[in-house]
Amino acid sequence: MADETIPPTTTDAGIRVQSDEHSLTVGRDGPIVLNDHYLLEQMANFNRERIPERQPHAKGSGAFGHFEVTNDVSRYTKAKVFQPGARAQTLARFSTVAGERGSPDTWRDPRGFAVKFYTEDGNFDMVGNNTPIFFIRDPMKFQHFIRSQKRRADNGLRDHDMQWDFWTLSPESAHQVAYLMGDRGVPKTWREMNGYSSHTYSLVNASGEKFWVKFHFKTDLGDGNAYLSQDEADEMAGKDGDFHRRDLFDAIARGDHPSWTLYWQVMPFEDAKTYRINPFDLTKVWPHSDYPLIEVGKLTLDRNPTDFHTEIEQAAFEPNNMVPGIGLSPDKMLLARGFAYSDAHRARLGVNYKQIPVNKPQCPVFSYSKDGAGRTENVSDPVYAPNSYGGPAAQPDLSGEAGLWYADGEMVRSAYTPRKDDDDVSQPRALIRDVMDDAARARLVMNIVGHLCDGVSEKVLTRAFDYWKAIDAETGEKVEKGVREKLGGKSKAPGMASAEAIAEHEPAE
Repeated sequence: MADETIPPTTTDAGIRVQSDEHSLTVGRDGPIVLNDHYLLEQMANFNRERIPERQPHAKGSGAFGHFEVTNDVSRYTKAKVFQPGARAQTLARFSTVAGERGSPDTWRDPRGFAVKFYTEDGNFDMVGNNTPIFFIRDPMKFQHFIRSQKRRADNGLRDHDMQWDFWTLSPESAHQVAYLMGDRGVPKTWREMNGYSSHTYSLVNASGEKFWVKFHFKTDLGDGNAYLSQDEADEMAGKDGDFHRRDLFDAIARGDHPSWTLYWQVMPFEDAKTYRINPFDLTKVWPHSDYPLIEVGKLTLDRNPTDFHTEIEQAAFEPNNMVPGIGLSPDKMLLARGFAYSDAHRARLGVNYKQIPVNKPQCPVFSYSKDGAGRTENVSDPVYAPNSYGGPAAQPDLSGEAGLWYADGEMVRSAYTPRKDDDDVSQPRALIRDVMDDAARARLVMNIVGHLCDGVSEKVLTRAFDYWKAIDAETGEKVEKGVREKLGGKSKAPGMASAEAIAEHEPAE
């Protein structure tokens, strides 16, 4: 007699299934038959149940929660999600950048830190990292950067030589590489790391006044610097490759809900024209002494996914998802990401990926998008604009939005116009000398030495020594000494780039 408390197995069409164990055959010992539709459905679905993984940020996980505004920042933005007392449901996803979907959580790598706010005006996505800067500042180099961090064409192996080859030929990477080789290169847990927009966004308030802003999510568990040593990370990679994913899930399951306080750095709109560094350069930070942190609200994660595939693997974050009151900026990398992320989702999940429940806005949608694979929402006539049959109409009064600024000039392929303090070594040098203590600097050198001693060629090694000496002479000398001792005292190969040669690629002051 069937147990009435257990639901019956059905096909995907809802038809009850007779057996979960036995195929339909001609006699007990005979062949299976083509009209065993449930068996065919099971096999066919299994063959198709994997979707392409993300290109970067493939390995990760996340959780749901809420964001609540705790301070009045309405003078900076009219975005409803950031008005006093506002509360929004959220989804956060954390990830590594270079590793594949099954790679260890504890590889040395930046961590993605993405938050989706489900607001009454649509979805707002903050897609950042656990570092306030990035390796490059022009999107033309992004594809090449990611390929240099992944796997070789010939043997399918990751290769430190091509990583350092790219970095040492890209002096603007110095700030991010100093973060990566330091303690933040392997955070202890996702719950104990900070998150940053890294990019500069724009804000507009109810009066039409505009500002520039950077987002800082500060963990409420410590100071954001909790880390695993390289030895601990290597051990954990072999012991539990899903360590960070497991830690987050288990913490939420036991009621230990992680939280982050959101702060903004706000720059008056006109300041950006004359500030001593380019405020839209993704390789730079704004000193807090110039633009102090302003508390905004609190992000809390309190619900685990119940279906990892539909709620996390199919989650689509994109920087072009912005609500009234928030916009893009002249940051070249951000402008390119505004296209790249949504295009990646169309390729990976299908053109109608925003109809997947985890990506679906929690507000009415009135769109002229029509048809395509995976469409589940009905459309109705008229399916074109303009029309005289009551279809949705655009809103001309949105012209005073954030993300709009004056620009002119010839079309050129060129770097940003240099500003007074726009060099590539001052900020990473300050990170090493002024932020890190002696122990942290020692760990930095140890991490760099270990990384360089793993298959890096002589010509790239020499450039790497000059790269670090250009950032900080003492650190560079210690790195070279440590590598030479570990590799048996090989001499420098002649004719390689010097610190002066690297410096020639930096913007003039």
